[in-house]
Amino acid sequence: MLYLLHGPDEYQRSQALLRMRAAIPADVADLNITYLDGRKLKLDALAAACEAFPFLADMRLVIVADALKQTKAGKEREDLRAYLERVPATCDLVFVESDEVDRRSILFTYLKKVGSVLEFTPLQGSELTRWVYEQAQGLGVVIEPAATQRLIEFVGGESRAIINELAKLASYVGRGGKIRVAEVELLVADGQEQNLFSFIDDLSARRLGAALRGARMLLEDGQAPTYILFMLARQIRILLGVRELAARRMRADEIAVELGQRPFVIKKAMEQVRGFDAATLDRLHDRLLELDLATKTGRIQADVALELFVSEACR
Repeated sequence: MLYLLHGPDEYQRSQALLRMRAAIPADVADLNITYLDGRKLKLDALAAACEAFPFLADMRLVIVADALKQTKAGKEREDLRAYLERVPATCDLVFVESDEVDRRSILFTYLKKVGSVLEFTPLQGSELTRWVYEQAQGLGVVIEPAATQRLIEFVGGESRAIINELAKLASYVGRGGKIRVAEVELLVADGQEQNLFSFIDDLSARRLGAALRGARMLLEDGQAPTYILFMLARQIRILLGVRELAARRMRADEIAVELGQRPFVIKKAMEQVRGFDAATLDRLHDRLLELDLATKTGRIQADVALELFVSEACR
């Protein structure tokens, strides 16, 4: 049987592959499963792997990573397409593609015609919330609906990231426990907040190009430039507070309580504040207030103000 596993959701792809592996008896799996790198695939090596007779099992499993994209158009692709007709019935040949697949190629069209093509896209809406609930159950915990929504807000719909965060949350509440909004807000980092932290890192290191790209990434996240300016001002106020309280030899957890911030935010701020002296932070904060007023009075567009601030901060 021929298979093609593709699509942007890496976790779902890997789970489908694990289910295929599980069909081979564990004690002879190493003798009946072959992995090949599609970037340097040789047809004779593929044929040898597929045509080897299964050892104490009904089927062999041959997994080829990223072959469709890497196989050159023309004779190389046509030869591979021709061999697919000769794959023996004792072999399951699985192509796994991590990048976008060319749906017009002769390989894709043949696999779609005679094989099983499985596309894995990020879950959305009620399907995603139901999946998160089921994954939590599998970890022996319950997650409240509001906590599910907050987790999705923070992480997005990327399955692997959700699974990693759920495992952390399940470990925190213990088997049989309940994950609430409070636990999510305590332990899970906001993805957009992470982008903001990276942006501040680039500002503190005066990396102009990277900082401008970071600003554009925040905009691509759907954030309005006025909101980004507001969040910048908020983050700089946090850095000023951290600098002052750290000078009093307060611990990170004490600073978090004093400033009303999550421990993760304070830990990151303590790293970032090393890139600024107090006078620079004061100047940047004042400049943000000036730009905020200018955008509100129509003297400058908010996106222009954001790029201007980045350029000035990186001097």
